Amino acid sequence: MHDEKLPGGISFVAEGEGIREYRLANNLKALLVENRVAPVATVCVLYKVGSRNEAVGYTGSTHLLEHMMFKGTPTFNKDRNTQIAATLQKIGADFNATTWYDRTNYFETVPSDQLELAIRLEADRMRNSFIADADRQSEMTVVRNELERGQNEPTMVLDEAVYATAFREHPYHHPTIGWRADVENVPTARLKAFYDTFYHPNNATVIVVGDFERDATLRLISDNFGAFSATEEAIPEVYTDEPAQQGERRLIIKRAGELALVQIAFHTPAVLGQLTVLSNAELAARAADPPAENDIYPLVVLSALLSNGVTSRLYQALVETELAVSVTSNCDQFRDPGLFNVYATVSPGVAPAEVEAAILKELERVAAEDLPEAEAEKAKQQIIAQVAYNRDGTSEIASQMSEAEAVADWRFYKDYAANIARVTGADVRRVALRYFTEDNRTVGYFIPKATAATGENGDAGANGSSDGDEGETAASEV
Repeated sequence: MHDEKLPGGISFVAEGEGIREYRLANNLKALLVENRVAPVATVCVLYKVGSRNEAVGYTGSTHLLEHMMFKGTPTFNKDRNTQIAATLQKIGADFNATTWYDRTNYFETVPSDQLELAIRLEADRMRNSFIADADRQSEMTVVRNELERGQNEPTMVLDEAVYATAFREHPYHHPTIGWRADVENVPTARLKAFYDTFYHPNNATVIVVGDFERDATLRLISDNFGAFSATEEAIPEVYTDEPAQQGERRLIIKRAGELALVQIAFHTPAVLGQLTVLSNAELAARAADPPAENDIYPLVVLSALLSNGVTSRLYQALVETELAVSVTSNCDQFRDPGLFNVYATVSPGVAPAEVEAAILKELERVAAEDLPEAEAEKAKQQIIAQVAYNRDGTSEIASQMSEAEAVADWRFYKDYAANIARVTGADVRRVALRYFTEDNRTVGYFIPKATAATGENGDAGANGSSDGDEGETAASEV
Protein backbone atom coordinates (compact mmCIF):
# COMPACT_ATOMS: atom_id res chain seq x y z
CA MET A 1 0.00 0.00 0.00
CA HIS A 2 1.36 3.42 -0.98
CA ASP A 3 1.20 6.37 1.36
CA GLU A 4 -1.71 8.63 0.41
CA LYS A 5 -0.19 11.81 1.80
CA LEU A 6 3.50 12.49 2.17
CA PRO A 7 5.36 15.59 3.33
CA GLY A 8 6.45 17.89 0.54
CA GLY A 9 9.51 16.70 -1.34
CA ILE A 10 9.17 13.02 -0.31
CA SER A 11 8.20 10.26 -2.73
CA PHE A 12 7.33 6.64 -1.98
CA VAL A 13 9.57 4.27 -3.98
CA ALA A 14 9.08 0.65 -2.94
CA GLU A 15 8.32 -1.70 -0.07
CA GLY A 16 8.90 -5.28 0.95
CA GLU A 17 8.61 -7.35 4.13
CA GLY A 18 8.08 -4.35 6.38
CA ILE A 19 10.73 -2.13 4.75
CA ARG A 20 9.50 1.06 3.06
CA GLU A 21 11.75 3.12 0.79
CA TYR A 22 11.28 6.84 0.21
CA ARG A 23 13.21 9.53 -1.68
CA LEU A 24 13.56 13.21 -0.92
CA ALA A 25 13.82 15.82 -3.66
CA ASN A 26 17.56 16.10 -2.89
CA ASN A 27 17.88 12.34 -3.62
CA LEU A 28 18.36 11.28 0.00
CA LYS A 29 17.11 7.72 0.45
CA ALA A 30 15.06 6.95 3.57
CA LEU A 31 14.25 3.43 4.78
CA LEU A 32 11.64 2.94 7.51
CA VAL A 33 11.00 -0.28 9.43
CA GLU A 34 8.35 -0.20 12.15
CA ASN A 35 9.18 -2.47 15.09
CA ARG A 36 7.21 -1.86 18.27
CA VAL A 37 8.65 -4.52 20.56
CA ALA A 38 10.12 -1.78 22.79
CA PRO A 39 9.66 2.03 23.09
CA VAL A 40 12.95 2.77 21.31
CA ALA A 41 14.05 3.67 17.80
CA THR A 42 17.38 3.43 16.01
CA VAL A 43 18.51 6.08 13.56
CA CYS A 44 21.37 5.14 11.25
CA VAL A 45 22.83 7.38 8.56
CA LEU A 46 24.86 5.53 5.98
CA TYR A 47 27.28 7.40 3.73
CA LYS A 48 28.47 5.62 0.61
CA VAL A 49 32.07 6.52 1.23
CA GLY A 50 34.78 4.31 2.72
CA SER A 51 38.40 3.50 2.19
CA ARG A 52 37.59 2.37 -1.39
CA ASN A 53 37.14 6.11 -2.14
CA GLU A 54 40.64 7.03 -0.93
CA ALA A 55 44.02 7.14 -2.62
CA VAL A 56 47.66 7.42 -1.58
CA GLY A 57 48.21 10.64 0.31
CA TYR A 58 44.88 10.60 2.08
CA THR A 59 44.25 6.96 2.99
CA GLY A 60 42.40 6.74 6.28
CA SER A 61 40.52 10.00 5.63
CA THR A 62 37.08 8.41 6.01
CA HIS A 63 38.03 6.95 9.38
CA LEU A 64 39.66 10.16 10.61
CA LEU A 65 36.57 12.12 9.57
CA GLU A 66 34.41 9.61 11.44
CA HIS A 67 36.22 10.66 14.61
CA MET A 68 36.10 14.37 13.78
CA MET A 69 32.36 14.35 13.13
CA PHE A 70 31.84 13.82 16.85
CA LYS A 71 33.69 17.09 17.60
CA GLY A 72 30.71 19.29 16.93
CA THR A 73 28.73 21.73 14.81
CA PRO A 74 27.60 25.32 15.46
CA THR A 75 24.55 23.82 17.22
CA PHE A 76 26.12 20.88 19.03
CA ASN A 77 29.46 21.86 20.55
CA LYS A 78 31.50 22.11 23.72
CA ASP A 79 31.17 25.90 24.12
CA ARG A 80 27.39 25.60 24.30
CA ASN A 81 27.61 22.52 26.53
CA THR A 82 25.79 20.58 23.81
CA GLN A 83 28.55 18.26 22.61
CA ILE A 84 27.27 15.46 20.42
CA ALA A 85 28.33 12.67 22.77
CA ALA A 86 27.14 14.49 25.89
CA THR A 87 23.79 15.35 24.29
CA LEU A 88 23.18 11.72 23.35
CA GLN A 89 24.37 10.42 26.72
CA LYS A 90 21.96 12.78 28.47
CA ILE A 91 18.97 11.04 26.90
CA GLY A 92 20.37 7.54 27.49
CA ALA A 93 21.22 6.88 23.86
CA ASP A 94 23.40 3.99 22.70
CA PHE A 95 25.48 5.45 19.87
CA ASN A 96 28.61 5.03 17.78
CA ALA A 97 29.97 5.13 14.24
CA THR A 98 31.98 2.72 12.11
CA THR A 99 34.10 2.89 8.98
CA TRP A 100 34.73 0.11 6.48
CA TYR A 101 35.87 -0.35 2.89
CA ASP A 102 32.56 0.59 1.26
CA ARG A 103 30.84 2.89 3.77
CA THR A 104 30.71 4.94 6.94
CA ASN A 105 27.72 4.88 9.27
CA TYR A 106 26.61 6.90 12.28
CA PHE A 107 23.88 5.56 14.54
CA GLU A 108 22.06 5.93 17.83
CA THR A 109 19.29 4.04 19.58
CA VAL A 110 17.12 6.43 21.58
CA PRO A 111 13.84 6.44 23.51
CA SER A 112 11.01 6.88 21.02
CA ASP A 113 10.17 10.32 22.33
CA GLN A 114 13.73 11.49 21.52
CA LEU A 115 13.63 10.51 17.85
CA GLU A 116 13.38 14.15 16.75
CA LEU A 117 16.66 14.98 18.51
CA ALA A 118 18.48 12.06 16.89
CA ILE A 119 17.31 13.01 13.39
CA ARG A 120 18.08 16.69 13.93
CA LEU A 121 21.59 15.90 15.21
CA GLU A 122 22.44 13.57 12.33
CA ALA A 123 21.15 16.02 9.74
CA ASP A 124 23.13 18.82 11.34
CA ARG A 125 26.46 17.03 11.20
CA MET A 126 25.88 15.92 7.61
CA ARG A 127 26.77 19.42 6.37
CA ASN A 128 27.69 21.55 9.40
CA SER A 129 30.48 19.60 11.11
CA PHE A 130 33.53 21.45 12.33
CA ILE A 131 36.53 20.19 10.40
CA ALA A 132 39.08 22.08 12.49
CA ASP A 133 42.83 21.63 12.51
CA ALA A 134 42.98 21.36 16.31
CA ASP A 135 40.47 18.52 16.17
CA ARG A 136 42.42 16.80 13.41
CA GLN A 137 45.59 16.91 15.50
CA SER A 138 43.94 15.51 18.62
CA GLU A 139 42.03 12.79 16.78
CA MET A 140 45.07 11.86 14.72
CA THR A 141 46.83 10.76 17.90
CA VAL A 142 43.77 8.67 18.85
CA VAL A 143 43.70 7.03 15.42
CA ARG A 144 47.45 6.47 15.50
CA ASN A 145 47.06 4.67 18.82
CA GLU A 146 44.40 2.43 17.23
CA LEU A 147 46.74 1.79 14.36
CA GLU A 148 49.63 0.86 16.65
CA ARG A 149 47.43 -1.50 18.67
CA GLY A 150 46.55 -3.23 15.43
CA GLN A 151 50.22 -3.62 14.62
CA ASN A 152 50.67 -5.62 17.84
CA GLU A 153 48.14 -8.16 16.50
CA PRO A 154 49.92 -10.59 14.14
CA THR A 155 46.64 -11.66 12.53
CA MET A 156 45.89 -8.07 11.56
CA VAL A 157 49.42 -7.48 10.31
CA LEU A 158 49.25 -10.54 8.06
CA ASP A 159 45.72 -9.80 6.85
CA GLU A 160 46.72 -6.27 5.89
CA ALA A 161 49.72 -7.59 3.96
CA VAL A 162 47.65 -10.22 2.15
CA TYR A 163 45.10 -7.66 0.99
CA ALA A 164 47.85 -5.28 -0.11
CA THR A 165 49.39 -8.12 -2.13
CA ALA A 166 46.19 -9.60 -3.58
CA PHE A 167 44.92 -6.16 -4.64
CA ARG A 168 47.50 -4.41 -6.75
CA GLU A 169 45.36 -1.66 -8.31
CA HIS A 170 41.92 -1.60 -6.68
CA PRO A 171 41.73 0.56 -3.50
CA TYR A 172 40.93 -2.47 -1.32
CA HIS A 173 44.74 -2.54 -1.37
CA HIS A 174 44.68 0.10 1.39
CA PRO A 175 43.70 -0.69 5.00
CA THR A 176 40.61 1.12 6.25
CA ILE A 177 42.55 2.90 8.97
CA GLY A 178 45.04 4.16 6.38
CA TRP A 179 48.79 4.04 6.02
CA ARG A 180 50.62 5.59 8.95
CA ALA A 181 52.29 8.41 7.00
CA ASP A 182 48.94 9.51 5.59
CA VAL A 183 47.22 9.39 8.98
CA GLU A 184 49.95 11.54 10.51
CA ASN A 185 50.34 14.05 7.69
CA VAL A 186 47.06 14.50 5.82
CA PRO A 187 46.28 18.26 5.79
CA THR A 188 43.08 19.45 7.40
CA ALA A 189 42.17 21.17 4.14
CA ARG A 190 42.33 17.77 2.40
CA LEU A 191 39.95 16.29 4.99
CA LYS A 192 37.58 19.24 4.57
CA ALA A 193 37.61 18.72 0.79
CA PHE A 194 36.86 15.02 1.31
CA TYR A 195 33.96 15.90 3.64
CA ASP A 196 32.58 18.46 1.19
CA THR A 197 32.79 15.90 -1.62
CA PHE A 198 31.01 12.95 -0.04
CA TYR A 199 28.86 14.05 2.93
CA HIS A 200 25.69 15.07 1.12
CA PRO A 201 22.09 13.81 1.04
CA ASN A 202 22.48 12.33 -2.45
CA ASN A 203 25.26 10.07 -1.11
CA ALA A 204 23.41 8.94 2.03
CA THR A 205 20.65 6.68 3.30
CA VAL A 206 18.71 7.40 6.50
CA ILE A 207 17.45 4.23 8.20
CA VAL A 208 14.91 4.38 11.03
CA VAL A 209 13.93 1.18 12.81
CA GLY A 210 11.71 0.80 15.85
CA ASP A 211 8.76 2.39 17.61
CA PHE A 212 7.79 5.51 15.68
CA GLU A 213 4.85 7.13 13.90
CA ARG A 214 5.54 6.93 10.18
CA ASP A 215 4.11 10.24 8.94
CA ALA A 216 5.67 12.23 11.76
CA THR A 217 9.04 10.57 11.15
CA LEU A 218 8.89 11.35 7.44
CA ARG A 219 8.16 14.97 8.30
CA LEU A 220 11.19 15.04 10.62
CA ILE A 221 13.40 13.61 7.89
CA SER A 222 12.01 16.07 5.35
CA ASP A 223 12.35 19.09 7.63
CA ASN A 224 15.91 18.33 8.67
CA PHE A 225 17.66 16.48 5.84
CA GLY A 226 15.52 18.15 3.17
CA ALA A 227 17.08 21.50 4.08
CA PHE A 228 20.26 20.50 2.19
CA SER A 229 20.66 20.49 -1.56
CA ALA A 230 22.10 17.66 -3.59
CA THR A 231 25.57 18.25 -4.96
CA GLU A 232 25.74 20.18 -8.22
CA GLU A 233 28.32 17.73 -9.55
CA ALA A 234 28.00 13.96 -9.42
CA ILE A 235 29.60 12.16 -6.48
CA PRO A 236 33.02 10.88 -7.72
CA GLU A 237 32.93 7.25 -8.78
CA VAL A 238 35.45 4.47 -8.22
CA TYR A 239 36.32 2.92 -11.57
CA THR A 240 39.58 1.02 -10.95
CA ASP A 241 39.11 -2.67 -11.65
CA GLU A 242 41.53 -5.21 -10.22
CA PRO A 243 43.04 -7.16 -13.15
CA ALA A 244 42.73 -10.92 -13.13
CA GLN A 245 45.60 -12.42 -11.15
CA GLN A 246 48.11 -14.20 -13.38
CA GLY A 247 49.86 -16.55 -11.02
CA GLU A 248 50.19 -17.30 -7.34
CA ARG A 249 51.53 -14.53 -5.09
CA ARG A 250 53.43 -15.19 -1.87
CA LEU A 251 54.59 -13.07 1.05
CA ILE A 252 56.28 -13.60 4.39
CA ILE A 253 56.05 -11.27 7.40
CA LYS A 254 58.74 -11.75 10.05
CA ARG A 255 57.96 -9.94 13.30
CA ALA A 256 57.77 -10.49 17.02
CA GLY A 257 55.00 -12.88 17.91
CA GLU A 258 54.00 -16.11 19.62
CA LEU A 259 52.85 -18.48 16.88
CA ALA A 260 53.17 -18.73 13.12
CA LEU A 261 50.16 -17.90 10.95
CA VAL A 262 49.06 -18.99 7.50
CA GLN A 263 46.57 -17.09 5.37
CA ILE A 264 45.39 -18.19 1.92
CA ALA A 265 43.21 -15.88 -0.19
CA PHE A 266 41.37 -16.24 -3.51
CA HIS A 267 39.70 -13.49 -5.54
CA THR A 268 35.89 -13.75 -5.53
CA PRO A 269 32.92 -11.77 -6.91
CA ALA A 270 31.20 -8.82 -5.30
CA VAL A 271 27.93 -9.37 -3.43
CA LEU A 272 25.73 -9.19 -6.50
CA GLY A 273 27.94 -11.62 -8.38
CA GLN A 274 29.71 -9.03 -10.51
CA LEU A 275 33.41 -9.39 -11.31
CA THR A 276 34.02 -5.73 -12.14
CA VAL A 277 33.53 -2.35 -10.46
CA LEU A 278 30.07 -0.92 -11.18
CA SER A 279 29.04 2.72 -11.21
CA ASN A 280 26.44 3.86 -8.67
CA ALA A 281 23.74 3.74 -11.34
CA GLU A 282 24.79 0.29 -12.54
CA LEU A 283 24.87 -1.04 -8.98
CA ALA A 284 21.41 0.38 -8.22
CA ALA A 285 19.95 -1.23 -11.34
CA ARG A 286 21.53 -4.60 -10.56
CA ALA A 287 20.39 -4.45 -6.91
CA ALA A 288 16.80 -3.70 -7.95
CA ASP A 289 16.81 -6.67 -10.35
CA PRO A 290 19.48 -9.11 -9.08
CA PRO A 291 20.80 -11.85 -11.35
CA ALA A 292 19.30 -15.29 -10.89
CA GLU A 293 22.77 -16.81 -10.49
CA ASN A 294 25.13 -15.29 -7.93
CA ASP A 295 28.24 -17.15 -6.81
CA ILE A 296 28.49 -15.20 -3.56
CA TYR A 297 25.83 -17.35 -1.87
CA PRO A 298 27.46 -20.76 -2.51
CA LEU A 299 30.80 -19.22 -1.49
CA VAL A 300 29.30 -18.16 1.84
CA VAL A 301 27.89 -21.67 2.32
CA LEU A 302 31.29 -23.10 1.38
CA SER A 303 32.96 -21.00 4.07
CA ALA A 304 30.49 -22.28 6.67
CA LEU A 305 30.97 -25.95 5.85
CA LEU A 306 34.74 -25.51 5.84
CA SER A 307 35.12 -23.89 9.26
CA ASN A 308 31.88 -23.56 11.27
CA GLY A 309 32.16 -25.75 14.33
CA VAL A 310 34.20 -28.74 15.46
CA THR A 311 32.77 -31.06 12.80
CA SER A 312 33.73 -28.75 9.92
CA ARG A 313 36.23 -29.93 7.33
CA LEU A 314 39.10 -27.61 8.15
CA TYR A 315 38.71 -28.08 11.90
CA GLN A 316 38.87 -31.85 11.49
CA ALA A 317 41.84 -31.66 9.10
CA LEU A 318 43.92 -29.16 11.06
CA VAL A 319 42.87 -28.74 14.69
CA GLU A 320 41.94 -32.34 15.42
CA THR A 321 45.27 -33.46 13.91
CA GLU A 322 47.10 -30.80 16.00
CA LEU A 323 48.56 -29.12 12.93
CA ALA A 324 46.87 -25.86 13.92
CA VAL A 325 45.60 -24.25 17.09
CA SER A 326 42.69 -22.68 15.22
CA VAL A 327 41.35 -22.30 11.70
CA THR A 328 38.60 -20.18 10.19
CA SER A 329 37.45 -18.95 6.82
CA ASN A 330 35.50 -16.02 5.46
CA CYS A 331 34.04 -14.88 2.15
CA ASP A 332 34.05 -11.11 1.67
CA GLN A 333 30.67 -9.61 0.83
CA PHE A 334 31.84 -6.28 -0.55
CA ARG A 335 30.49 -3.84 -3.11
CA ASP A 336 33.40 -4.70 -5.43
CA PRO A 337 35.03 -8.12 -5.93
CA GLY A 338 36.75 -9.26 -2.73
CA LEU A 339 38.54 -12.30 -1.30
CA PHE A 340 37.78 -15.71 0.16
CA ASN A 341 40.23 -16.16 3.05
CA VAL A 342 41.36 -19.13 5.12
CA TYR A 343 43.20 -18.24 8.35
CA ALA A 344 45.15 -20.74 10.46
CA THR A 345 47.21 -20.37 13.63
CA VAL A 346 50.00 -22.93 13.40
CA SER A 347 50.67 -25.28 16.31
CA PRO A 348 54.10 -24.99 18.00
CA GLY A 349 56.72 -27.08 16.24
CA VAL A 350 54.69 -27.43 13.02
CA ALA A 351 55.98 -25.95 9.76
CA PRO A 352 53.63 -23.41 8.12
CA ALA A 353 54.10 -25.24 4.81
CA GLU A 354 52.55 -28.33 6.36
CA VAL A 355 49.48 -26.36 7.42
CA GLU A 356 49.23 -24.75 3.99
CA ALA A 357 49.35 -28.16 2.32
CA ALA A 358 46.58 -29.50 4.58
CA ILE A 359 44.34 -26.51 3.81
CA LEU A 360 44.87 -26.81 0.06
CA LYS A 361 44.14 -30.53 0.22
CA GLU A 362 40.74 -29.84 1.80
CA LEU A 363 39.93 -27.11 -0.73
CA GLU A 364 40.86 -29.43 -3.59
CA ARG A 365 38.68 -32.16 -2.10
CA VAL A 366 35.62 -29.88 -2.09
CA ALA A 367 36.20 -29.09 -5.76
CA ALA A 368 36.85 -32.70 -6.78
CA GLU A 369 34.13 -34.62 -4.95
CA ASP A 370 30.34 -34.49 -4.92
CA LEU A 371 29.21 -32.68 -1.79
CA PRO A 372 26.62 -34.50 0.31
CA GLU A 373 23.41 -32.46 0.39
CA ALA A 374 23.16 -33.07 4.15
CA GLU A 375 26.48 -31.26 4.65
CA ALA A 376 25.37 -28.34 2.51
CA GLU A 377 22.04 -28.22 4.33
CA LYS A 378 23.75 -28.09 7.72
CA ALA A 379 25.92 -25.16 6.62
CA LYS A 380 22.91 -23.31 5.22
CA GLN A 381 20.95 -23.73 8.45
CA GLN A 382 23.90 -22.41 10.46
CA ILE A 383 23.99 -19.28 8.29
CA ILE A 384 20.22 -18.76 8.36
CA ALA A 385 20.20 -19.09 12.15
CA GLN A 386 23.02 -16.55 12.44
CA VAL A 387 21.14 -14.16 10.18
CA ALA A 388 18.16 -14.38 12.54
CA TYR A 389 20.35 -13.77 15.60
CA ASN A 390 21.93 -10.75 13.90
CA ARG A 391 18.51 -9.19 13.36
CA ASP A 392 17.30 -9.33 16.95
CA GLY A 393 16.63 -5.73 17.95
CA THR A 394 16.31 -2.33 16.31
CA SER A 395 20.02 -1.51 16.31
CA GLU A 396 20.91 -4.90 14.84
CA ILE A 397 18.32 -4.55 12.06
CA ALA A 398 19.53 -1.03 11.25
CA SER A 399 23.14 -2.22 11.22
CA GLN A 400 22.44 -5.11 8.86
CA MET A 401 20.38 -2.92 6.55
CA SER A 402 23.20 -0.40 6.54
CA GLU A 403 25.66 -3.07 5.40
CA ALA A 404 23.29 -4.16 2.63
CA GLU A 405 22.80 -0.57 1.45
CA ALA A 406 26.56 -0.03 1.33
CA VAL A 407 27.21 -2.94 -1.02
CA ALA A 408 23.90 -3.35 -2.90
CA ASP A 409 20.62 -2.14 -1.41
CA TRP A 410 17.98 -3.18 1.14
CA ARG A 411 16.76 -6.02 -1.08
CA PHE A 412 20.04 -7.83 -0.48
CA TYR A 413 19.17 -7.74 3.23
CA LYS A 414 15.55 -8.76 2.63
CA ASP A 415 16.31 -11.74 0.36
CA TYR A 416 19.53 -12.96 1.96
CA ALA A 417 18.23 -15.99 3.88
CA ALA A 418 16.09 -17.14 0.94
CA ASN A 419 19.07 -16.93 -1.42
CA ILE A 420 21.22 -18.95 0.98
CA ALA A 421 18.48 -21.57 1.25
CA ARG A 422 18.51 -22.09 -2.54
CA VAL A 423 22.18 -23.12 -2.65
CA THR A 424 22.82 -26.75 -3.56
CA GLY A 425 25.79 -29.03 -2.99
CA ALA A 426 26.49 -28.85 -6.73
CA ASP A 427 26.66 -25.03 -6.49
CA VAL A 428 29.24 -25.27 -3.72
CA ARG A 429 31.42 -27.67 -5.68
CA ARG A 430 31.14 -25.48 -8.78
CA VAL A 431 32.40 -22.32 -7.05
CA ALA A 432 35.23 -24.21 -5.34
CA LEU A 433 36.34 -25.49 -8.73
CA ARG A 434 36.05 -22.04 -10.30
CA TYR A 435 37.79 -19.85 -7.69
CA PHE A 436 40.17 -22.11 -5.73
CA THR A 437 42.85 -22.15 -8.44
CA GLU A 438 46.59 -21.69 -8.09
CA ASP A 439 46.74 -18.64 -10.37
CA ASN A 440 43.99 -16.96 -8.31
CA ARG A 441 45.75 -17.57 -4.99
CA THR A 442 47.71 -15.37 -2.57
CA VAL A 443 49.52 -17.09 0.32
CA GLY A 444 50.89 -15.28 3.35
CA TYR A 445 52.97 -16.52 6.28
CA PHE A 446 53.58 -14.76 9.56
CA ILE A 447 56.82 -16.05 11.08
CA PRO A 448 57.54 -15.14 14.74
CA LYS A 449 60.86 -13.37 15.03
CA ALA A 450 63.14 -13.11 18.07
CA THR A 451 63.27 -9.65 19.63
CA ALA A 452 66.57 -7.81 19.67
CA ALA A 453 66.28 -7.15 23.40
CA THR A 454 65.73 -10.69 24.63
CA GLY A 455 66.60 -12.99 21.75
CA GLU A 456 63.22 -14.66 22.34
CA ASN A 457 59.85 -14.48 20.68
CA GLY A 458 57.72 -11.75 22.21
CA ASP A 459 54.75 -9.50 21.62
CA ALA A 460 56.72 -6.46 20.45
CA GLY A 461 60.10 -4.83 20.54
CA ALA A 462 61.94 -3.96 23.74
CA ASN A 463 60.06 -0.69 24.09
CA GLY A 464 56.67 -2.26 23.44
CA SER A 465 56.27 -0.51 20.10
CA SER A 466 56.24 -1.87 16.59
CA ASP A 467 57.51 -0.76 13.22
CA GLY A 468 56.46 -1.32 9.65
CA ASP A 469 53.26 -0.39 7.82
CA GLU A 470 50.33 0.35 10.08
CA GLY A 471 46.71 -0.45 9.46
CA GLU A 472 43.60 -2.34 10.36
CA THR A 473 41.31 -4.66 8.49
CA ALA A 474 38.21 -4.63 10.61
CA ALA A 475 35.50 -2.01 10.83
CA SER A 476 36.78 0.63 13.23
CA GLU A 477 34.64 2.42 15.78
CA VAL A 478 35.05 5.64 17.68
